[in-house]
Amino acid sequence: MLNNSHLYHQAQHDFARRGIDATVALNLPKMLEAKVNAVTGLTKGIEILFKQNKVDYIKGAASFLSSTRLSISPISEAPEGTPTEIEAKNIVIATGSEVSPFPGGAVTIDEEQIVSSTGALDLKEVPKKLVVIGGGIIGLELGSVWSRLGAEVTVVEFLGAIGGAGIDEEVAKQFQRTLSKQGLKFKLNTKVLSAEKKDGKVFLEAEPAKGGKPETLEADVVLVAVGRRPYTEGLNLEAAGVELDNRGRIVIDDQFTTSQKNIKCIGDVTFGPMLAHKAEEEGIAAAEFLKTGHGHVNYATIPSVVYTHPEVAWVGKTEQELKAEGVKYKIGKFSFAANSRAKTNLDTEGFVKILTEAETDRILGVHIIGPNAGEMIAEGVLALEYGASAEDVARTTHAHPTLSEAFKEANMAAYSKPIHM
Repeated sequence: MLNNSHLYHQAQHDFARRGIDATVALNLPKMLEAKVNAVTGLTKGIEILFKQNKVDYIKGAASFLSSTRLSISPISEAPEGTPTEIEAKNIVIATGSEVSPFPGGAVTIDEEQIVSSTGALDLKEVPKKLVVIGGGIIGLELGSVWSRLGAEVTVVEFLGAIGGAGIDEEVAKQFQRTLSKQGLKFKLNTKVLSAEKKDGKVFLEAEPAKGGKPETLEADVVLVAVGRRPYTEGLNLEAAGVELDNRGRIVIDDQFTTSQKNIKCIGDVTFGPMLAHKAEEEGIAAAEFLKTGHGHVNYATIPSVVYTHPEVAWVGKTEQELKAEGVKYKIGKFSFAANSRAKTNLDTEGFVKILTEAETDRILGVHIIGPNAGEMIAEGVLALEYGASAEDVARTTHAHPTLSEAFKEANMAAYSKPIHM
């Protein structure tokens, strides 16, 4: 949906200046069908991988009977039969997360007019007005989708900045300016109090986060995007003796072992950022621990990406974190407006920002807002993983013309000076 809505928006608003005259119309059912086909293709691909690697796949909902025994209720289009039971020496819990409800229950999700991210990906028509509660990654991505398709989008965020945890403050400000130019409106430092459905509309009551005069926001659809929470429903963890913390996360040690030594846990259902690639690395490490007794995940090099346009990506320390820790640092920045590939592509919004340790030149953080940031961040992850200096990257040849040259030049700026600014 992010990619296809971007193509639609580009065809409407960007083709003409590129010498392409075209008339396009939105076929929303077809776009939703493309989304379903993509998801189906990916999940079927996992089933093929199971077969290729001789993994038995039991499609069902599992529940612990003990720390070594599971009851599995079959899931199919026409459920038949009784639950089966299996015994296992080792078990890995990887049940992921689910949408968090609105705190206090003042806004109830019905997946029709008041939707979660799930319902927002299945709207049958473009709402005239969409209000997004939550200015984190999910809210901004889905807000962008429906804005491109024609909705008037207002993002309501309790905090004073968008982008969620981990985003660099300078990048967040640039991100908000960019999305504002695209038509999204923002109400920061604002608290939603309640929602009422009336006459086919949704009316939100909101007020300043620190208190003040309330206001009413009208919407055709409201998206509640206030985060996700670990999914443990139906697991019967008590029967297995698996401990949860006060936030509903499964407690693990540094080898992913739960309070039961034969049960490990990875992904969204335990500690750390709720990211698929973080869970993937944990899955590999957990399997290595079971097989060899050794495994490792470097949580300091887990990247985050916002798949809007432009994309936003980061890894490592932010500038505000370095300031708080009293670390002496240097900044190297390079604008995509000075990058030849971005200029010829007429896609110059954003910059690359490199943070280095002042004394050693070691790269501490990488922050990118711009075209292809989600792909480019991999170079930053690799640099942090190997303890590279800005000079190491700056002296590495990058093909011309490419967007990645902006990454090289930002590193040049961090240790000396760029040559194209």
